Amino acid sequence: MTLLKSGTYSVNKKNKADGLQLLADINDGTVAAAFFDPQYRGVLDKLKYGNEGKSRGKARCELVQMSEETIVDFIKEIDRVLKSSGHLFLWVDKFHLCQGILSWLTDTNLNLVDMVVWDKGKIGMGYRTRRRSEYLIVLQKSPVRAKGCWNDHAIPDVWEEKAPKIHPHSKPIELQKRLIAATTANGDYVLDPAAGGYSVYEACKELGRDFIGGDIEYGED
Repeated sequence: MTLLKSGTYSVNKKNKADGLQLLADINDGTVAAAFFDPQYRGVLDKLKYGNEGKSRGKARCELVQMSEETIVDFIKEIDRVLKSSGHLFLWVDKFHLCQGILSWLTDTNLNLVDMVVWDKGKIGMGYRTRRRSEYLIVLQKSPVRAKGCWNDHAIPDVWEEKAPKIHPHSKPIELQKRLIAATTANGDYVLDPAAGGYSVYEACKELGRDFIGGDIEYGED
């Protein structure tokens, strides 16, 4: 089965596109692994510093934010396009981690199987403890299995890497590259429907994997 239903979007390109529209153009069960970094204001809304939109927080605050309903819509579509036993790597902040994200998985075939803590090596904001980490939830589409689906058993569950300075929500390229290598093979498609700075695309290029993804603000028309 081909990946895309039409010629609207392209593989191995920075598609400037609404993520849900891009997902709708992908055929069922064609993607081996997906990354999703929802643009939510969990930390900013909870802490309410009063300086949103100023200095270092300006770029982050200007990003188009997703409602919980939109996040659920993305996850359901990702579930549809993933192959059986394919993986979704879902970025969350500490508030969503503590409150739980299992309600987002209702009516999907996705199962929580692991988590990686990303130590950014840089102190962030916080009224009490200062934020230094982000969290990557590892989900697997049924049937859940590791053998033949995860080939690197040396990845630590606390990963230290500085964020690349390419986007307000930049994510660690080396971690993403390691996870892609662990869960995909040559010829597989890797998805990022809210690509931001396209760090997943950069990881795919280094590994020789095929990338399908886009971003509503960043990309090539």
